[in-house]
Amino acid sequence: MAMKVKEVADLVGISVRTLHYYDQIGLLVPDQVNESGYRLYSDKNLEMLQQILFFRELGFPLKKIKEIIENPTFDQQEALVLHRKMLMEKRRRIDQMLETIDKTIRHLKGEIDMTREEKFKGFDFSRNPYEQEARQRWGNEAVDKANTKLGALSKAEQGALADKMNEIYRRLAELRHGSPESDEAQAAIKAWYDLLNSNFGSYPPEVFKALGQMYVDDERFTANIDQFGEGLAAFMRDAMAYFADNYESAEADDDC
Repeated sequence: MAMKVKEVADLVGISVRTLHYYDQIGLLVPDQVNESGYRLYSDKNLEMLQQILFFRELGFPLKKIKEIIENPTFDQQEALVLHRKMLMEKRRRIDQMLETIDKTIRHLKGEIDMTREEKFKGFDFSRNPYEQEARQRWGNEAVDKANTKLGALSKAEQGALADKMNEIYRRLAELRHGSPESDEAQAAIKAWYDLLNSNFGSYPPEVFKALGQMYVDDERFTANIDQFGEGLAAFMRDAMAYFADNYESAEADDDC
C-alpha cells in the first residue's frame, strides 16, 4: 500500500521537508502523485530511502549518493553488505571506547588502577579497514581528480589559493568572539568547506566535523590557526560542527 509523505516522514523519523528536497533533486522520486497532488511512496521507494540513509550515516553527501545509486553498475545488495561491515567496525570501536570510559571513571574514583596502555585502549586513528573498500568502490575517482587538480597548480595558482585560505582565516578571526552559529560565521565556514572540497579532496560533513575537532586536538593545527587570533581554532571547530550537523537543511535552503 502506498504511503503519503507525512506517513513516510513519521515512519523514518525525518522531516517532510527533507523528503520534498530528495524529490526535488531527483534523489528519491515517489512512484506516484495522486490527483490531489499528494506524493505516494511505494515499497520500492522505501527500500531506496533506506539505502540513502545508510549512505548518509556513513558520511556520503547527497550529490555523491545520487551518482552512486544512478550508476548502472550499482548493486543494492553489495552496498548493504559493505554498509554492514563498516557499521560493525564502527560499533566495535565505540564499544571499546565505552569500556575505556567506564574503567577511567572507576580509576578516578580510586576503585581500580589503569595502566598507561589501558587509558588509551580504543583510540584508533587508522582508517576503518572497510573505508578503503568503500572508497575504491564509490569514491576514489572524485578524490583522485581533486588531488590531480591540486598537483597541477602553478606556483602562482598555489599562492592565490593560499591567499584565499588566509582571507577566510582572517574573516573567521574577526567573528571568533561571537556565536559560531551566527549567519556570518556559518557563511565563512561554508566558504572554508567549499574551498576544501574544491581543492583538497572529498570532505563530507562528517569528515569536515572531525577535521574541526583535529584543529583543537592537534597542537600543531591549533598553533598555526591561532596565529590569526587566539581561540580561532576552537571557534572554527564549533562552527564546523554546527555546519556539519545542519548540512542537509542548509543544502536544501540553498537549492530550494
